[in-house]
Amino acid sequence: MNDESVPKRAGSGSYVAVEDGYLDSRRLKKSAGWGMLWALGVGAVISGDFFGWQYGLTAGGFGGLLIATLIAAVMYFCLVLCIAELSTALPHAGGFYSFTRSAFGPGVAYLNGVTDIIEYVVTPAVVVVGIAGYLKALVPGIPDWGWWLGFYVLFVGINIRGTALTFRISLIITLLAVSALLVFFVGVLATGSFHYADALNIPPDPGQSAFLPKGLYGIFAALPFAIWFFLAIEQLPLAAEESHDVVRDMPRALILGIFTLLGLALLTLVINSAIPGGARAVAATDAPLNLGFTAAFGGKATTTVLSLISVTGLIASFHAIIYAYGRLLFALSRAGYLPRGLSVVSRYQTPHRALIVGAVVGFGMCVLISSFKANVGAALLNMAVFGSVISYVIVLIAYLKLAKSRPELPRPYKSPLGTFGAGVGLILAVICLLATFAAPDLRPGVVGTAIFIGVMFAYYWLYSRHRLVAHAPEEEIALIAEAEKELS
Repeated sequence: MNDESVPKRAGSGSYVAVEDGYLDSRRLKKSAGWGMLWALGVGAVISGDFFGWQYGLTAGGFGGLLIATLIAAVMYFCLVLCIAELSTALPHAGGFYSFTRSAFGPGVAYLNGVTDIIEYVVTPAVVVVGIAGYLKALVPGIPDWGWWLGFYVLFVGINIRGTALTFRISLIITLLAVSALLVFFVGVLATGSFHYADALNIPPDPGQSAFLPKGLYGIFAALPFAIWFFLAIEQLPLAAEESHDVVRDMPRALILGIFTLLGLALLTLVINSAIPGGARAVAATDAPLNLGFTAAFGGKATTTVLSLISVTGLIASFHAIIYAYGRLLFALSRAGYLPRGLSVVSRYQTPHRALIVGAVVGFGMCVLISSFKANVGAALLNMAVFGSVISYVIVLIAYLKLAKSRPELPRPYKSPLGTFGAGVGLILAVICLLATFAAPDLRPGVVGTAIFIGVMFAYYWLYSRHRLVAHAPEEEIALIAEAEKELS
Protein backbone atom coordinates (compact mmCIF):
# COMPACT_ATOMS: atom_id res chain seq x y z
CA MET A 1 0.00 0.00 0.00
CA ASN A 2 1.76 3.20 -1.19
CA ASP A 3 1.09 6.74 -0.01
CA GLU A 4 -1.14 7.47 -3.00
CA SER A 5 -3.39 4.55 -2.09
CA VAL A 6 -3.73 5.42 1.59
CA PRO A 7 -7.47 5.58 2.30
CA LYS A 8 -8.94 8.68 3.87
CA ARG A 9 -11.40 6.99 6.21
CA ALA A 10 -12.46 3.63 7.63
CA GLY A 11 -15.34 3.52 10.08
CA SER A 12 -14.74 6.09 12.80
CA GLY A 13 -11.07 6.56 11.88
CA SER A 14 -9.13 8.45 9.26
CA TYR A 15 -5.59 7.90 8.00
CA VAL A 16 -2.51 10.01 7.45
CA ALA A 17 0.57 9.47 5.35
CA VAL A 18 3.77 8.67 7.27
CA GLU A 19 7.43 9.20 6.46
CA ASP A 20 9.44 6.83 4.30
CA GLY A 21 10.99 4.06 6.38
CA TYR A 22 8.26 4.29 9.03
CA LEU A 23 7.97 0.52 9.36
CA ASP A 24 11.73 -0.02 9.08
CA SER A 25 12.17 1.48 12.56
CA ARG A 26 9.27 -0.58 13.88
CA ARG A 27 10.16 -4.17 13.01
CA LEU A 28 10.37 -7.08 15.43
CA LYS A 29 12.70 -10.09 15.16
CA LYS A 30 11.56 -13.71 14.79
CA SER A 31 12.93 -15.61 17.78
CA ALA A 32 10.43 -18.22 19.02
CA GLY A 33 9.39 -21.81 18.32
CA TRP A 34 6.46 -23.61 19.93
CA GLY A 35 8.42 -24.57 23.06
CA MET A 36 9.38 -20.97 23.75
CA LEU A 37 5.80 -19.88 23.10
CA TRP A 38 4.50 -22.55 25.51
CA ALA A 39 6.89 -21.26 28.17
CA LEU A 40 5.83 -17.67 27.52
CA GLY A 41 2.15 -18.57 27.80
CA VAL A 42 2.45 -20.80 30.88
CA GLY A 43 4.98 -18.46 32.44
CA ALA A 44 2.61 -15.52 32.05
CA VAL A 45 -0.07 -17.37 34.03
CA ILE A 46 1.78 -19.55 36.51
CA SER A 47 1.98 -16.86 39.18
CA GLY A 48 -1.73 -17.56 39.67
CA ASP A 49 -0.73 -20.82 41.36
CA PHE A 50 1.56 -18.95 43.76
CA PHE A 51 -0.50 -15.88 44.59
CA GLY A 52 -3.96 -14.39 44.04
CA TRP A 53 -6.16 -17.47 43.86
CA GLN A 54 -6.33 -17.72 47.66
CA TYR A 55 -8.62 -14.68 47.84
CA GLY A 56 -11.25 -16.90 46.23
CA LEU A 57 -11.35 -19.06 49.37
CA THR A 58 -12.70 -16.09 51.30
CA ALA A 59 -15.21 -15.33 48.55
CA GLY A 60 -16.57 -18.83 48.02
CA GLY A 61 -14.86 -21.34 50.27
CA PHE A 62 -13.05 -24.39 48.91
CA GLY A 63 -16.03 -25.84 47.04
CA GLY A 64 -17.07 -22.49 45.61
CA LEU A 65 -13.58 -21.80 44.28
CA LEU A 66 -13.23 -25.35 42.92
CA ILE A 67 -16.45 -25.11 40.90
CA ALA A 68 -15.55 -21.58 39.78
CA THR A 69 -12.17 -22.87 38.58
CA LEU A 70 -13.83 -25.53 36.44
CA ILE A 71 -16.17 -22.91 34.94
CA ALA A 72 -13.23 -20.62 34.20
CA ALA A 73 -11.37 -23.55 32.61
CA VAL A 74 -14.22 -24.17 30.17
CA MET A 75 -14.32 -20.49 29.24
CA TYR A 76 -10.57 -20.37 28.63
CA PHE A 77 -10.57 -23.60 26.64
CA CYS A 78 -13.18 -22.15 24.29
CA LEU A 79 -11.29 -18.86 24.10
CA VAL A 80 -7.95 -20.52 23.37
CA LEU A 81 -9.36 -22.53 20.48
CA CYS A 82 -10.86 -19.38 18.95
CA ILE A 83 -7.72 -17.27 19.23
CA ALA A 84 -5.57 -20.16 17.98
CA GLU A 85 -7.63 -20.04 14.80
CA LEU A 86 -7.54 -16.25 14.51
CA SER A 87 -3.82 -16.01 15.23
CA THR A 88 -3.03 -18.21 12.23
CA ALA A 89 -5.40 -16.19 10.04
CA LEU A 90 -4.22 -12.76 11.26
CA PRO A 91 -0.65 -13.24 12.59
CA HIS A 92 0.21 -9.75 13.78
CA ALA A 93 1.66 -8.26 16.97
CA GLY A 94 -1.65 -6.59 17.84
CA GLY A 95 -3.27 -9.83 19.04
CA PHE A 96 -6.89 -9.19 20.05
CA TYR A 97 -6.78 -5.67 18.62
CA SER A 98 -5.84 -7.16 15.23
CA PHE A 99 -8.72 -9.66 15.31
CA THR A 100 -11.26 -7.04 16.31
CA ARG A 101 -9.97 -4.55 13.75
CA SER A 102 -10.73 -6.98 10.93
CA ALA A 103 -14.18 -7.70 12.37
CA PHE A 104 -15.52 -4.32 13.46
CA GLY A 105 -13.27 -1.43 12.44
CA PRO A 106 -11.02 1.02 14.31
CA GLY A 107 -13.33 2.10 17.15
CA VAL A 108 -14.10 -1.34 18.60
CA ALA A 109 -10.52 -2.44 17.89
CA TYR A 110 -9.21 0.43 19.98
CA LEU A 111 -11.65 -0.37 22.80
CA ASN A 112 -10.38 -3.97 22.81
CA GLY A 113 -6.82 -2.66 22.82
CA VAL A 114 -7.52 -0.47 25.84
CA THR A 115 -9.05 -3.33 27.84
CA ASP A 116 -5.99 -5.42 27.01
CA ILE A 117 -3.75 -2.58 28.15
CA ILE A 118 -5.52 -2.68 31.51
CA GLU A 119 -4.94 -6.42 31.79
CA TYR A 120 -1.31 -6.41 30.73
CA VAL A 121 -0.23 -3.30 32.63
CA VAL A 122 -2.16 -4.09 35.81
CA THR A 123 -1.27 -7.80 35.95
CA PRO A 124 2.50 -7.25 36.42
CA ALA A 125 1.58 -4.82 39.19
CA VAL A 126 -0.48 -7.56 40.87
CA VAL A 127 2.37 -10.03 40.48
CA VAL A 128 5.07 -7.73 41.82
CA VAL A 129 2.93 -7.17 44.92
CA GLY A 130 2.93 -10.95 45.33
CA ILE A 131 6.70 -11.10 44.89
CA ALA A 132 7.11 -8.55 47.66
CA GLY A 133 4.75 -10.62 49.83
CA TYR A 134 7.04 -13.65 49.54
CA LEU A 135 10.39 -11.89 49.80
CA LYS A 136 9.64 -9.56 52.69
CA ALA A 137 9.04 -12.64 54.84
CA LEU A 138 12.55 -13.85 53.99
CA VAL A 139 14.34 -10.48 53.88
CA PRO A 140 12.58 -8.12 56.30
CA GLY A 141 13.38 -4.45 56.37
CA ILE A 142 13.03 -3.62 52.67
CA PRO A 143 9.85 -1.61 52.02
CA ASP A 144 7.35 -2.97 49.53
CA TRP A 145 8.01 -0.18 47.06
CA GLY A 146 11.70 -1.14 47.03
CA TRP A 147 10.85 -4.64 45.84
CA TRP A 148 8.41 -3.27 43.25
CA LEU A 149 10.93 -0.81 41.81
CA GLY A 150 13.82 -3.26 41.77
CA PHE A 151 11.93 -5.94 39.88
CA TYR A 152 10.52 -3.52 37.33
CA VAL A 153 13.98 -2.15 36.56
CA LEU A 154 15.54 -5.62 36.26
CA PHE A 155 12.96 -7.28 34.05
CA VAL A 156 12.15 -4.32 31.84
CA GLY A 157 15.89 -4.18 31.24
CA ILE A 158 15.96 -7.86 30.21
CA ASN A 159 13.02 -7.33 27.85
CA ILE A 160 14.76 -4.37 26.26
CA ARG A 161 18.03 -6.28 25.83
CA GLY A 162 16.56 -8.67 23.29
CA THR A 163 13.67 -10.94 22.34
CA ALA A 164 15.77 -14.11 22.16
CA LEU A 165 17.09 -13.43 25.67
CA THR A 166 13.55 -12.75 26.88
CA PHE A 167 12.29 -16.09 25.52
CA ARG A 168 15.25 -18.05 26.93
CA ILE A 169 14.84 -16.57 30.40
CA SER A 170 11.10 -17.17 30.21
CA LEU A 171 11.71 -20.86 29.42
CA ILE A 172 14.19 -21.27 32.29
CA ILE A 173 12.11 -19.59 34.98
CA THR A 174 8.88 -21.24 33.80
CA LEU A 175 10.48 -24.69 34.11
CA LEU A 176 11.79 -23.72 37.55
CA ALA A 177 8.32 -22.56 38.58
CA VAL A 178 6.69 -25.79 37.40
CA SER A 179 9.38 -27.74 39.25
CA ALA A 180 8.70 -25.77 42.43
CA LEU A 181 5.02 -26.66 42.22
CA LEU A 182 5.79 -30.33 41.66
CA VAL A 183 8.12 -30.36 44.67
CA PHE A 184 5.35 -28.73 46.68
CA PHE A 185 2.72 -31.27 45.61
CA VAL A 186 4.96 -34.26 46.29
CA GLY A 187 6.24 -32.80 49.56
CA VAL A 188 2.80 -32.22 51.03
CA LEU A 189 1.51 -35.65 49.99
CA ALA A 190 4.66 -37.59 50.94
CA THR A 191 4.94 -36.06 54.43
CA GLY A 192 1.32 -36.71 55.33
CA SER A 193 0.54 -32.98 55.50
CA PHE A 194 -2.51 -33.31 53.29
CA HIS A 195 -5.81 -33.44 55.18
CA TYR A 196 -8.89 -32.88 53.03
CA ALA A 197 -10.99 -31.91 56.04
CA ASP A 198 -8.78 -28.85 56.54
CA ALA A 199 -9.83 -27.55 53.13
CA LEU A 200 -13.38 -27.32 54.52
CA ASN A 201 -12.59 -25.36 57.69
CA ILE A 202 -13.99 -21.99 56.59
CA PRO A 203 -17.05 -21.46 58.82
CA PRO A 204 -20.21 -21.73 56.69
CA ASP A 205 -22.83 -19.03 56.63
CA PRO A 206 -26.15 -19.98 58.26
CA GLY A 207 -27.83 -22.72 56.27
CA GLN A 208 -24.78 -23.44 54.12
CA SER A 209 -22.47 -26.45 53.98
CA ALA A 210 -18.77 -26.85 54.71
CA PHE A 211 -18.12 -27.50 51.01
CA LEU A 212 -20.01 -24.37 49.91
CA PRO A 213 -19.77 -22.12 52.99
CA LYS A 214 -21.01 -19.11 51.01
CA GLY A 215 -23.63 -21.06 49.10
CA LEU A 216 -24.14 -20.87 45.36
CA TYR A 217 -23.41 -17.15 45.40
CA GLY A 218 -19.92 -18.02 46.60
CA ILE A 219 -19.24 -19.75 43.26
CA PHE A 220 -20.17 -16.53 41.47
CA ALA A 221 -18.08 -14.38 43.82
CA ALA A 222 -15.07 -16.68 43.44
CA LEU A 223 -14.98 -16.46 39.64
CA PRO A 224 -12.59 -13.47 39.39
CA PHE A 225 -10.07 -15.32 41.54
CA ALA A 226 -10.52 -18.61 39.66
CA ILE A 227 -9.69 -16.69 36.48
CA TRP A 228 -6.31 -15.92 38.02
CA PHE A 229 -5.32 -19.56 37.41
CA PHE A 230 -5.58 -18.92 33.64
CA LEU A 231 -5.40 -15.19 33.02
CA ALA A 232 -2.85 -14.09 30.38
CA ILE A 233 -2.56 -17.34 28.38
CA GLU A 234 -4.38 -15.28 25.74
CA GLN A 235 -1.36 -13.00 25.37
CA LEU A 236 0.39 -15.51 23.08
CA PRO A 237 -0.98 -14.08 19.79
CA LEU A 238 0.98 -10.92 20.62
CA ALA A 239 4.09 -12.95 19.76
CA ALA A 240 2.84 -13.81 16.27
CA GLU A 241 5.33 -11.55 14.48
CA GLU A 242 8.19 -13.07 16.48
CA SER A 243 7.22 -16.72 15.92
CA HIS A 244 9.26 -18.77 13.44
CA ASP A 245 6.18 -20.67 12.21
CA VAL A 246 3.00 -19.14 13.61
CA VAL A 247 0.68 -21.53 11.75
CA ARG A 248 2.22 -24.60 13.34
CA ASP A 249 3.53 -23.25 16.63
CA MET A 250 0.81 -20.93 17.94
CA PRO A 251 -2.09 -23.44 18.18
CA ARG A 252 0.24 -26.07 19.63
CA ALA A 253 1.56 -23.74 22.31
CA LEU A 254 -1.90 -22.40 23.23
CA ILE A 255 -3.59 -25.80 23.53
CA LEU A 256 -0.73 -27.49 25.38
CA GLY A 257 -0.50 -24.43 27.60
CA ILE A 258 -4.16 -24.46 28.68
CA PHE A 259 -4.00 -28.16 29.59
CA THR A 260 -0.80 -27.57 31.58
CA LEU A 261 -2.45 -24.73 33.47
CA LEU A 262 -5.61 -26.69 34.23
CA GLY A 263 -3.63 -29.54 35.77
CA LEU A 264 -1.51 -27.20 37.89
CA ALA A 265 -4.57 -25.19 38.98
CA LEU A 266 -6.50 -28.18 40.27
CA LEU A 267 -3.49 -29.62 42.09
CA THR A 268 -2.64 -26.27 43.65
CA LEU A 269 -6.17 -25.55 44.81
CA VAL A 270 -6.81 -28.98 46.30
CA ILE A 271 -3.41 -29.63 47.89
CA ASN A 272 -2.63 -26.12 49.12
CA SER A 273 -6.08 -25.75 50.69
CA ALA A 274 -5.69 -29.00 52.64
CA ILE A 275 -2.46 -28.28 54.53
CA PRO A 276 -2.48 -27.81 58.34
CA GLY A 277 -4.39 -24.59 59.05
CA GLY A 278 -6.49 -25.31 56.02
CA ALA A 279 -8.38 -22.99 53.74
CA ARG A 280 -8.92 -20.44 56.50
CA ALA A 281 -5.18 -19.91 57.00
CA VAL A 282 -4.38 -19.97 53.28
CA ALA A 283 -7.06 -17.36 52.55
CA ALA A 284 -5.47 -14.98 55.05
CA THR A 285 -1.92 -15.01 53.67
CA ASP A 286 -0.17 -13.26 50.77
CA ALA A 287 2.17 -16.25 50.32
CA PRO A 288 0.02 -19.41 50.25
CA LEU A 289 2.75 -21.77 49.06
CA ASN A 290 5.01 -20.69 51.93
CA LEU A 291 2.46 -22.19 54.33
CA GLY A 292 2.53 -25.42 52.36
CA PHE A 293 6.32 -25.61 52.31
CA THR A 294 6.40 -24.98 56.05
CA ALA A 295 3.80 -27.69 56.63
CA ALA A 296 5.72 -30.20 54.52
CA PHE A 297 9.31 -29.41 55.49
CA GLY A 298 9.07 -27.61 58.82
CA GLY A 299 11.22 -24.64 59.76
CA LYS A 300 14.38 -26.05 58.24
CA ALA A 301 16.64 -24.21 55.84
CA THR A 302 15.00 -26.24 53.07
CA THR A 303 11.84 -24.17 53.54
CA THR A 304 13.72 -20.95 52.88
CA VAL A 305 15.31 -22.39 49.77
CA LEU A 306 12.00 -23.68 48.46
CA SER A 307 10.32 -20.36 49.20
CA LEU A 308 12.94 -18.64 47.09
CA ILE A 309 12.34 -21.17 44.34
CA SER A 310 8.60 -20.59 44.60
CA VAL A 311 9.13 -16.91 43.84
CA THR A 312 10.19 -18.01 40.36
CA GLY A 313 6.52 -18.60 39.57
CA LEU A 314 5.71 -14.98 40.18
CA ILE A 315 8.86 -13.85 38.39
CA ALA A 316 7.94 -15.98 35.35
CA SER A 317 4.60 -14.22 35.04
CA PHE A 318 6.03 -10.79 35.77
CA HIS A 319 8.65 -11.24 33.07
CA ALA A 320 6.27 -12.69 30.46
CA ILE A 321 3.52 -10.11 30.89
CA ILE A 322 6.01 -7.25 30.67
CA TYR A 323 6.74 -8.72 27.24
CA ALA A 324 2.99 -8.69 26.49
CA TYR A 325 2.28 -5.08 27.37
CA GLY A 326 5.36 -4.02 25.45
CA ARG A 327 4.06 -5.67 22.25
CA LEU A 328 0.51 -4.42 22.70
CA LEU A 329 1.55 -0.81 23.26
CA PHE A 330 3.95 -1.19 20.33
CA ALA A 331 1.21 -2.42 17.97
CA LEU A 332 -1.33 0.23 18.98
CA SER A 333 1.32 2.92 18.65
CA ARG A 334 2.54 1.65 15.26
CA ALA A 335 -1.04 1.94 13.97
CA GLY A 336 -1.45 5.46 15.38
CA TYR A 337 -3.97 4.72 18.16
CA LEU A 338 -1.33 5.72 20.74
CA PRO A 339 1.51 8.24 20.21
CA ARG A 340 3.59 6.84 17.35
CA GLY A 341 6.89 7.43 19.12
CA LEU A 342 6.12 4.53 21.48
CA SER A 343 6.54 2.00 18.67
CA VAL A 344 10.11 2.90 17.70
CA VAL A 345 12.32 -0.08 18.52
CA SER A 346 15.76 -0.16 20.09
CA ARG A 347 18.93 -1.42 18.43
CA TYR A 348 17.95 -4.84 19.85
CA GLN A 349 14.65 -4.65 17.88
CA THR A 350 12.58 -4.43 21.05
CA PRO A 351 9.94 -1.76 21.83
CA HIS A 352 11.94 -0.12 24.63
CA ARG A 353 9.82 3.02 24.94
CA ALA A 354 6.60 1.04 25.30
CA LEU A 355 8.21 -1.23 27.89
CA ILE A 356 9.37 1.71 30.02
CA VAL A 357 6.05 3.60 29.85
CA GLY A 358 4.10 0.49 30.90
CA ALA A 359 6.45 -0.06 33.85
CA VAL A 360 6.05 3.52 35.06
CA VAL A 361 2.26 3.20 34.97
CA GLY A 362 2.26 -0.20 36.71
CA PHE A 363 4.58 0.95 39.47
CA GLY A 364 2.48 4.07 39.96
CA MET A 365 -0.65 1.94 40.39
CA CYS A 366 1.01 -0.11 43.13
CA VAL A 367 2.01 3.05 45.00
CA LEU A 368 -1.36 4.75 44.50
CA ILE A 369 -3.50 1.89 45.74
CA SER A 370 -1.17 1.13 48.66
CA SER A 371 -1.48 4.77 49.79
CA PHE A 372 -5.17 4.13 50.43
CA LYS A 373 -4.20 1.20 52.67
CA ALA A 374 -6.34 -1.14 50.59
CA ASN A 375 -5.65 -4.80 49.93
CA VAL A 376 -3.38 -3.94 47.03
CA GLY A 377 -3.16 -7.44 45.60
CA ALA A 378 -6.90 -8.19 45.61
CA ALA A 379 -7.84 -4.73 44.29
CA LEU A 380 -5.35 -4.86 41.43
CA LEU A 381 -6.31 -8.45 40.64
CA ASN A 382 -9.96 -7.53 40.26
CA MET A 383 -9.05 -4.60 38.01
CA ALA A 384 -6.95 -6.89 35.79
CA VAL A 385 -9.75 -9.46 35.59
CA PHE A 386 -12.31 -6.76 34.77
CA GLY A 387 -10.25 -5.47 31.86
CA SER A 388 -9.40 -8.93 30.58
CA VAL A 389 -12.95 -10.29 30.62
CA ILE A 390 -14.23 -7.29 28.67
CA SER A 391 -11.61 -8.09 26.04
CA TYR A 392 -12.71 -11.75 25.99
CA VAL A 393 -16.30 -10.72 25.33
CA ILE A 394 -15.23 -8.45 22.47
CA VAL A 395 -12.88 -10.94 20.80
CA LEU A 396 -15.35 -13.82 21.01
CA ILE A 397 -17.97 -11.64 19.34
CA ALA A 398 -15.31 -10.74 16.75
CA TYR A 399 -14.72 -14.46 16.12
CA LEU A 400 -18.44 -14.99 15.50
CA LYS A 401 -18.57 -11.92 13.25
CA LEU A 402 -15.58 -13.03 11.15
CA ALA A 403 -17.01 -16.54 10.83
CA LYS A 404 -20.10 -15.00 9.23
CA SER A 405 -18.69 -12.02 7.32
CA ARG A 406 -15.35 -13.43 6.15
CA PRO A 407 -15.71 -17.19 5.66
CA GLU A 408 -13.12 -16.96 2.86
CA LEU A 409 -10.41 -15.76 5.25
CA PRO A 410 -7.62 -18.38 5.17
CA ARG A 411 -7.61 -20.25 8.47
CA PRO A 412 -4.72 -22.76 8.55
CA TYR A 413 -5.97 -23.92 11.95
CA LYS A 414 -9.68 -24.18 12.74
CA SER A 415 -11.22 -24.55 16.17
CA PRO A 416 -12.87 -27.98 16.47
CA LEU A 417 -15.68 -26.32 18.47
CA GLY A 418 -16.22 -23.53 15.92
CA THR A 419 -18.96 -21.00 16.60
CA PHE A 420 -20.54 -23.25 19.25
CA GLY A 421 -17.39 -23.03 21.36
CA ALA A 422 -17.23 -19.28 20.84
CA GLY A 423 -20.84 -18.97 21.98
CA VAL A 424 -20.23 -20.99 25.14
CA GLY A 425 -17.11 -18.97 25.90
CA LEU A 426 -19.01 -15.72 25.34
CA ILE A 427 -21.80 -16.64 27.76
CA LEU A 428 -19.30 -17.62 30.45
CA ALA A 429 -17.25 -14.46 29.84
CA VAL A 430 -20.32 -12.27 30.41
CA ILE A 431 -21.03 -14.13 33.68
CA CYS A 432 -17.42 -13.64 34.78
CA LEU A 433 -17.62 -9.95 33.92
CA LEU A 434 -20.63 -9.55 36.18
CA ALA A 435 -18.77 -11.43 38.92
CA THR A 436 -16.12 -8.70 39.14
CA PHE A 437 -18.79 -6.59 40.90
CA ALA A 438 -19.55 -9.31 43.48
CA ALA A 439 -17.17 -8.07 46.21
CA PRO A 440 -18.29 -4.61 47.46
CA ASP A 441 -14.83 -3.60 48.74
CA LEU A 442 -13.29 -4.23 45.30
CA ARG A 443 -15.88 -2.32 43.28
CA PRO A 444 -14.07 1.04 43.51
CA GLY A 445 -11.19 -0.47 41.53
CA VAL A 446 -13.60 -1.64 38.84
CA VAL A 447 -15.21 1.80 38.71
CA GLY A 448 -11.77 3.38 38.41
CA THR A 449 -10.96 1.02 35.56
CA ALA A 450 -14.19 1.97 33.79
CA ILE A 451 -13.26 5.65 34.15
CA PHE A 452 -9.84 4.91 32.65
CA ILE A 453 -11.51 3.24 29.66
CA GLY A 454 -13.68 6.34 29.23
CA VAL A 455 -10.68 8.68 29.34
CA MET A 456 -8.73 6.58 26.84
CA PHE A 457 -11.68 6.41 24.47
CA ALA A 458 -12.04 10.19 24.69
CA TYR A 459 -8.38 10.43 23.59
CA TYR A 460 -9.19 8.23 20.62
CA TRP A 461 -12.34 10.09 19.65
CA LEU A 462 -10.90 13.57 19.97
CA TYR A 463 -7.38 12.94 18.69
CA SER A 464 -5.91 9.63 17.59
CA ARG A 465 -8.73 8.41 15.33
CA HIS A 466 -7.77 11.19 12.95
CA ARG A 467 -4.13 10.05 12.83
CA LEU A 468 -4.21 6.32 12.10
CA VAL A 469 -1.53 4.62 10.00
CA ALA A 470 -2.75 2.51 7.10
CA HIS A 471 0.70 0.93 6.63
CA ALA A 472 0.53 -0.87 10.01
CA PRO A 473 0.02 -4.61 9.28
CA GLU A 474 -3.18 -4.89 11.35
CA GLU A 475 -4.70 -1.92 9.54
CA GLU A 476 -3.43 -2.83 6.09
CA ILE A 477 -4.91 -6.32 5.98
CA ALA A 478 -8.26 -5.04 7.27
CA LEU A 479 -8.33 -2.20 4.75
CA ILE A 480 -7.53 -4.52 1.85
CA ALA A 481 -10.39 -6.83 2.87
CA GLU A 482 -12.76 -3.87 3.20
CA ALA A 483 -11.78 -2.59 -0.25
CA GLU A 484 -12.31 -6.03 -1.81
CA LYS A 485 -15.71 -6.28 -0.18
CA GLU A 486 -16.75 -2.91 -1.59
CA LEU A 487 -15.63 -3.93 -5.08
CA SER A 488 -17.61 -7.15 -4.91
